[in-house]
Amino acid sequence: MKLIDDGNFPRWLRVALFVVGLAIFGGSLALEWLPRWARLGGFLLGFGMMVLGGFTSRAHMLHIKPFDNSYKKARKSYENDDDESNK
Repeated sequence: MKLIDDGNFPRWLRVALFVVGLAIFGGSLALEWLPRWARLGGFLLGFGMMVLGGFTSRAHMLHIKPFDNSYKKARKSYENDDDESNK
């Protein structure tokens, strides 16, 4: 079971993040007997999970890999060799 597949979350994890986040978000609004701090924490946690699931789903749809290590190749290509800088 891999949590990052080809630079993004697998489909089951993206859907689970969104659905569980929606349940926590809705539950924190519906359960009025909870203390105020618990409702606020649930609201923020649920909203954050929904945002993460939605953003990663959109990144998958646009073929963007937010958790890929390709930036290391780009960073390395901009490095100067010590021999070239002495000339």
